[in-house]
Amino acid sequence: MKRAILIAILMLCASLAQAQILITREDRERAAALVEQMTLQEKCALITGQDDGFHTAAIERLGIPSVRMADGPQGVRNKTNSTYYPCGLSLAASFNRSIAHGVGTGIGWDASARGVRIMLCPGVNIYRSPLCGRNFEYYGEDPYLASETAVQYIRGIQEQRVIATIKHFALNNQEFDRHGTASVADERTINEIYFPTFRKAVEQARVGAVMTSYNPVNGEHAAENKWLIDQLRGWGHEGIVMSDWTSTYTTLGCLNGGLDLEMPQGYVLNYEKVSELVKNGTIDESVVDAKCCRILQTFAAYGLLDLPMKDESIPENYPESRRKAYEAALEGPVLLKNDGILPIKASNKNNIIVVGPNADIIPYGGGSGRMDPIEGTTTTLYQGLAALGKGYKVSLMDWQNVDEAALAKASAVIVSVGFNHDTEKEGSDRTYSLPAGQNELIAKVASLNPNVLVVANSGGEFDVAPWLGSVKGLLMAWYAGQESGRALAAIISGAVSPSGRLPFTFWGSEDKNPAARYYHAVVPAVKQRSKNRDPYPNAEYKEGVFLGYRGVERFGVQPMFPFGFGLGYSTFEYSNGEIETLPYGYRVKFTVKNTGKVPAAEAAQVYVSRTGGSVARPAKELKGYEKVKLAPGESRNVSILLTSGSFARYSIAEHDWVVDKGSYKVLVGRSSADIKLEMPLKL
Repeated sequence: MKRAILIAILMLCASLAQAQILITREDRERAAALVEQMTLQEKCALITGQDDGFHTAAIERLGIPSVRMADGPQGVRNKTNSTYYPCGLSLAASFNRSIAHGVGTGIGWDASARGVRIMLCPGVNIYRSPLCGRNFEYYGEDPYLASETAVQYIRGIQEQRVIATIKHFALNNQEFDRHGTASVADERTINEIYFPTFRKAVEQARVGAVMTSYNPVNGEHAAENKWLIDQLRGWGHEGIVMSDWTSTYTTLGCLNGGLDLEMPQGYVLNYEKVSELVKNGTIDESVVDAKCCRILQTFAAYGLLDLPMKDESIPENYPESRRKAYEAALEGPVLLKNDGILPIKASNKNNIIVVGPNADIIPYGGGSGRMDPIEGTTTTLYQGLAALGKGYKVSLMDWQNVDEAALAKASAVIVSVGFNHDTEKEGSDRTYSLPAGQNELIAKVASLNPNVLVVANSGGEFDVAPWLGSVKGLLMAWYAGQESGRALAAIISGAVSPSGRLPFTFWGSEDKNPAARYYHAVVPAVKQRSKNRDPYPNAEYKEGVFLGYRGVERFGVQPMFPFGFGLGYSTFEYSNGEIETLPYGYRVKFTVKNTGKVPAAEAAQVYVSRTGGSVARPAKELKGYEKVKLAPGESRNVSILLTSGSFARYSIAEHDWVVDKGSYKVLVGRSSADIKLEMPLKL
């Protein structure tokens, strides 16, 4: 087994090495030579943010430039306008690696055109509860889907000589009291659910930088948590570890914990504080040297010590970036309900009314994930539908002053609702219910017209119970960026069949979620918290590895819509399932056929199930997927590789991954609850 794992790793490394920017021996030697010439004051400047808090320090006498950073992950922001791409949750919902890579590429282009060489993205924290205000930035509840999406996104950015920064390491799964709530989880849960995306980003994408989170993890703040940062180094991360903005607390903790770069400025790693510790012998200057070396060797690997920061060959308003944004916007929306209302075909009888708070705006999540698109590049839902032209006399209605007679006479009503940057954002959690007035709007429209489609913008599940039974369709549009209107119009009109799939479990009730009872903090029985916030209230991860769809069988709760679910305008058939044994793993082979009447894409999903065994495991876990685009009647053979790691679990006793011998099942299907093929496998 060990030999097979080694062969698989070597083959994987060989295939990845050509595409990745790697830190070489020459880069390390060059960095060390520069650090030898630096004063302690210069070193302290280099390990802290400078100027506006989005630059590193320039050491001009040594030819070290200042490197500009910018927030992501929906595009380049901070004192600029740029292409606004679909949010992270939409990328995950596409179940398409090339879409994630394309958005990363576009962001890399846009950053290069503006002289930005460190992008503070992607955000990859696991979707644990729909209440988390930043879920829209992240990649859903499943660590495999999140990992595959992140790797491609990072590669796309870094292939443009722009450093990606994966964040927030680790267990930053709520925005409520994010500085002061301690995440408490066992070793297995951390390694199976919350580490894999970061680990794969290091091992497979060679991500250039990692940002720590605000929250303490099992007792210590992430930026000062040596155990946490040592995990990164153990996976082979030679790049930068930076703090999130204002998430540092003590000078000695940050020095000894392994942090390289304090952002946005030197609150605790400034020259005055660091030099005092060096002077009195508390730390050796070599600790600071190591941080500087990691920063500079990363810069050297990306050419930032030699090449111009700005790529003058790429325009800031780049048509290719817009194309990438449109392609991504087409594949993210998920159709959850369709009682015959979609697609709306062109007809001279069409009289479509668009109404709702998000109908004629570009909704987006708030905080560092918000974007300022280039003027004239956006298309709202109403504008996209209005541009369809002949066969569609589309009208926009004021949602706070509706015309009941007009609504009753419409051939169809599209109600555009959901959250926005004021109601779903960084720094606070959101409500489970829609913002005020929106449920009432949907109910009123549905009482007047039988043909109602709800188009919802959100970063996750919300309460649909008050009206789902009275409308004919529900389309989850996420925050699809500047091209959202064009893309949604293409889906609604039938020009494109929706192909997005849920990247999380849609429970239908807040209480059904296995994490719900543990989500917000439990404050210890202490009369008064001290000034240094110790002890912290705890957010305990007691659902363990049975998060999301992994908890369905475990807790006996059925969701409204399962993980991986999504409707389209066609039907598919699965057949010819078989497993081929290879020296380094297993090849799962099957055939997918489009049995419908329109071209469509299918997100085929492969799950692994352990049968028997003494250790409790989820009934199924996603370990492979492929987006297959097929014409009517067309078939395609799909092949998905499973390695020994696809069957592994984390052992707390061994502090490592283990593969249990015994019986397994490989499941192929359309969602976690819709399995079409089942194949036994003995390890």
